[in-house]
Amino acid sequence: MTRVAADEGLDYHFDRVRIGNTFLAHQLIHHAAAHGQQDAMKERLLRAYMSEGELISDLDTLVRLGEETGLDGAEVRAALLDGRHAHAVRQDETQAQALGISGVPFFVLGGKYGVNGAQDPQTLLGALTQVWDETHPAPLQMIGADAPAEGCEDGQCAVPAQN
Repeated sequence: MTRVAADEGLDYHFDRVRIGNTFLAHQLIHHAAAHGQQDAMKERLLRAYMSEGELISDLDTLVRLGEETGLDGAEVRAALLDGRHAHAVRQDETQAQALGISGVPFFVLGGKYGVNGAQDPQTLLGALTQVWDETHPAPLQMIGADAPAEGCEDGQCAVPAQN
């Protein structure tokens, strides 16, 4: 796994991973989302956990990581202490349970498809393409009397010769 990650430019050190409860970290992601920093926060948390051996269950660590991502540290601390995003995280957990999600990564696409585990880029692209095609159908093409005939210009239409 470390080699596969390295092939993708990721520097994983599983020997440094420190296990802990991620409930506060998930609240931090919600807090970051409210400030347009969700993706950056997720990336920072993953790097802290997978590469740097940070304890992402620790309040002070989360405040520092939030600051590194551009969030106000005092606001992050207050949000995590008062649990303002706890309900949203519990809703995420309930939804995950209802969908049968038991691990990460797991991608929910279009609200109806699930892709479980780390997948190769072609598999993810295929799934994303399928969802895109279903949610963005091609425009209708007119057939019949109301459709403009091929070769019509300024209301004048050339009638193909018939044999």
